[in-house]
Amino acid sequence: MEAATDPRDDLIRPFQIDPFALRGRMVRIGGTLDRIIGQHGYPDAVAVMLGEAVALAAILAGALKYDGVFTLQTKGDGPISLIVADVTTAGAVRGYAQYDAERLARAIATPGPGGAPIGNSVPRLLGAGYLAFTVDQGEYTERYQGIVELVGRTLTECIHHYFRQSEQIEAGIRIAVEREPATGAWRAGGLMIQRLPAIGGKDSEGTDLVETRMSFGGEFAVEAQDEGWRDAMVLLGTAGATELTDPDLTSEALLFRLFHESGVRVYPPQPLMAQCRCSRDRIEFILGTLPVEDTSELEVDGKVVVTCEFCGTPYRFEPDEVAALHAERE
Repeated sequence: MEAATDPRDDLIRPFQIDPFALRGRMVRIGGTLDRIIGQHGYPDAVAVMLGEAVALAAILAGALKYDGVFTLQTKGDGPISLIVADVTTAGAVRGYAQYDAERLARAIATPGPGGAPIGNSVPRLLGAGYLAFTVDQGEYTERYQGIVELVGRTLTECIHHYFRQSEQIEAGIRIAVEREPATGAWRAGGLMIQRLPAIGGKDSEGTDLVETRMSFGGEFAVEAQDEGWRDAMVLLGTAGATELTDPDLTSEALLFRLFHESGVRVYPPQPLMAQCRCSRDRIEFILGTLPVEDTSELEVDGKVVVTCEFCGTPYRFEPDEVAALHAERE
């Protein structure tokens, strides 16, 4: 698997703010995101939504201990009916979106209150629906899935809504998606800070954490940790979109700018790369399980053609090949 070509880009950077038991991750996605979006030629509104989903999938996956695939998916009744972004444990990223071009154009052109454009809002572009997270560690393990209603102006706000529904998660996230002015290439950046349990837990390298509130002592410990959390959220809010996506600003430099007074500790990054998991073997398996009448609907110029939604790779099969696949599974 190819490594990231630029150590400033296409990575998840874990960090820790030790005095207040805060764990975080910074995501920078450059060439990887531009390749994912460029494979499809999406309109800007779709590209921004997909870019935010890819960045969120990467930053949330970095918070989990799993061996498999983390998937973020939205499904709604708006012009962008479906978004899927997934990240493997090794850092392979892919994503795609389904949308209705005519409905999308009308939604973007329709003014909001006061005549101002609505912009890239979830209610207008995704509509009513849900946001789902799935952790798939293979056929011999049970899949985990969390689902929440699409509530919020952006996908990030929808994630915050999910966190508020969970008594076990206190976290703040900031995501930005932009195009480079000079090249037009798509970029994304993000920060997530998560509050660890007051007692116990492990840091990003698996080391046991000090019982933070006990180390501060009594009631003051609780107040100090709460104040540290509030300060971190304020500082997180000062990270601008340009800083989050700037290819010339390293993740270490931004983290130092934001949290050096609190004592930030930065860990080695995990690389990210655009890589699809489709293969002819996978497509053959799917074709073999489909009813014959369904496969006939996929015929183009006398051949059965299946195109990967993620990377756009077409797989072509002769009719007798498809017949043999069905015969093998009878």
